[in-house]
Amino acid sequence: MSFWIFTGALALVATGAMVVALLRRREAATEGSASFDVQVYRDQLKELERDMARNTIGKAEGERARVEISRRLLEADRKAQAGSRAGEAPAGLTYVTAALVAAIVIGGGFYLYDQMGAAGYPDMGLEIRKEIARDVRENRESQEEVEATLPEWAGPPPEAPADYVALVERLREIVSTRPDELDGHMLLADHEEALGNFVAARRAQARVLEIKGAEATAGDHSRLAHLMILAAEGYVSPEAESHLARAMELDPGNETARFLTGVMYDQTGRPDFAFRMWRQLLEQPGASNSPWIGIIRDNIEGLAARAGQDYTAPPAPVGAPMAGGAGPTAEDVEAAQDMSPEEQQAMIEGMINQLSERLATEGGPVGDWARLINVLGVVGNTERAKRVFEEGLGVFAGNEEAIALLTDAARSAGVSE
Repeated sequence: MSFWIFTGALALVATGAMVVALLRRREAATEGSASFDVQVYRDQLKELERDMARNTIGKAEGERARVEISRRLLEADRKAQAGSRAGEAPAGLTYVTAALVAAIVIGGGFYLYDQMGAAGYPDMGLEIRKEIARDVRENRESQEEVEATLPEWAGPPPEAPADYVALVERLREIVSTRPDELDGHMLLADHEEALGNFVAARRAQARVLEIKGAEATAGDHSRLAHLMILAAEGYVSPEAESHLARAMELDPGNETARFLTGVMYDQTGRPDFAFRMWRQLLEQPGASNSPWIGIIRDNIEGLAARAGQDYTAPPAPVGAPMAGGAGPTAEDVEAAQDMSPEEQQAMIEGMINQLSERLATEGGPVGDWARLINVLGVVGNTERAKRVFEEGLGVFAGNEEAIALLTDAARSAGVSE
């Protein structure tokens, strides 16, 4: 209310000043009919009268001068009166103009503010911005609340091969009968994500963390956070943030956790924090191997602008690894029918081979390499896990953070000290 009282008073003062100026101009125009020339001739007549009274000028000469000055006075007065009437606006028009000025200044000003302003919005000083950001972050919707507002999974994408879809369905059945089988849930999370079934993927990954317990790695936590964000269509919930925080606690250099934490800060009104995290990721040695670098490079300049920074992203290097994948073959589907436990294990091996082949031919982010090493260790194929680990060391040579993640996976698989 005090805001409206203050702005209303300012509008009245401004309007009053303009209206008074209009009215004074009219009065000035009326009073200006006595021009300078008229006043001069009147002064001359008075001086002539004094000279004639002191006999300093002859009577006849004085009369002639009086007649001439009077003639000039009448002519000057006639011109002054004509000019005053020509420049003077009618009184009614002056008052109408004043009323219009008042309506435009007061009414128009409040109309524009109503359309374009933000009544009641607080001053956006730095401390208030920080307080608003804290409030937004602390009062976010939960993962469950957001997922409840989103449509259910519409099914596999049209381009997904039918044999691949059938194989994933069979994998779901197998995993449902083996709730404590780690490798099954890890594979299920991968393939549900590949089909776009992100809610099911994050549930499978959550089960991975439950099975691993205290042995869950930074990569496990950051992957769950990523799947939760995908399930919430890009929204970083408090639950996802907690897994990101745990991932960075276990591994401060975890790229996925750092990138997604930057997303969270940007969503909650702290682009300055997000910019600093993204800039470190973008400018670190070996950054081109990160799966997030393309996204960062495309968006960091806009993020910097929101953070009040003038920043130009460095040019993109040539030869960054690609991500991709291929589904299982028809033979895999045929083998999945009426499987024995041994055959089911073989199917899982086939899906492991699919991931391994993709990494060997197309490359992929370090997180995929670490997952492959982990899965190979779980199924007992430590020799192959060791080969993948050694190959990954060569692919990510010079990237200390990637090497650390691979080493952590190898240690969990029992192939590295």
